[in-house]
Amino acid sequence: MRFKPSYLVVASIVVVVFAYLLARPFLGGVDKSKAADAQAAAPPALPLVRVSLTAQVQHPYLVAFQGRTQAARTVVVRSETAGLVAATPILQGTFVRAGTVLCRLAVDARAAALDQARAAMRAKQLQMQASANLAAKGFRSKTQVLTDQADLDSASAGVRAAEVALRQVNIVAPFAGVFDHRDAEIGTYLSPGQSCGTLIELNPLLVVGDVPETEVGKLRLGAPATARLVSGATIAGHVRFVARDADPATRTYRVEVIAPNAGNGVQSGLSAQIQVVAGVGPAHLIPVSALVLDAAGRQGVRYVRADGRVAFAPVTVLEQTSGGVWISGLVGDVRLITVGQSYVSEGQKVRVAIGAAGPSAGPGRPS
Repeated sequence: MRFKPSYLVVASIVVVVFAYLLARPFLGGVDKSKAADAQAAAPPALPLVRVSLTAQVQHPYLVAFQGRTQAARTVVVRSETAGLVAATPILQGTFVRAGTVLCRLAVDARAAALDQARAAMRAKQLQMQASANLAAKGFRSKTQVLTDQADLDSASAGVRAAEVALRQVNIVAPFAGVFDHRDAEIGTYLSPGQSCGTLIELNPLLVVGDVPETEVGKLRLGAPATARLVSGATIAGHVRFVARDADPATRTYRVEVIAPNAGNGVQSGLSAQIQVVAGVGPAHLIPVSALVLDAAGRQGVRYVRADGRVAFAPVTVLEQTSGGVWISGLVGDVRLITVGQSYVSEGQKVRVAIGAAGPSAGPGRPS
């Protein structure tokens, strides 16, 4: 019986494969097991981290909190006498100097009352002069002279009272500031104590905010401060007031910063980010990405000790800048882990690759 050539080829392939499977355990098995044992016995490679040499410098410690601008003084200017408003010469929003007339009442009979008081005083002066002459000649008693002098004093007081009443028709600014709001118009009848308008003082300007009880102890009167406004502008001043009693609802303390405001360019009521210098001390400038949390949830950084092992240090963020964050809590110059800090743990030995230097302190930073 004759087989086809294709059947012979298939049978040959089957025989070769079967022979290979039978001989496979005896071909190089010893060498491969030795290699596997050697690989298992070799120590695992140490993890590789990238570090940055971060220097310790002296840096201002800042207390930051939210606040708002506020007029240094706000006064409702009120009428001291009664009368109709005859003139309102100052527009709202106008800067005025001390003594500027804000509202003027009608004079009415006040000028006539002053003329009458002056005439009465002149009559009393003539009477007093005649009494003095008669007394010198012995024709007038000393008691009568004293009575005439008292009448003259009373008439003089009446003149002064009439002059004051006449001056009170002018309601004037008690200090230099901005006439922010007018409450009375021409023809309005004002009784004593009613408002002509509101005057605010914007130069100097106050920036006020509430500081938590954990931070208020760091603040001192006269400490330099800055305030960044919502517009991006920054004004500088110093602390003029720190409350001694906390707000019972929020347990915060009111802080006032006073700053020059030339030209009244900054309005009252603007939101501001306030920073007060609370001293100078050691700090490190690090990238934000270097901050991590430990197992207890504390914020800090990981660095490599001299023995090549990882250590963790809890830190406090002092200030955040475009070049990184200033922190306290590290001591001396450290090899800060900047890459791989989330994949290693405290006490673990690592291989170190030196990366780029840490964030620069930048011009003007204390060192």
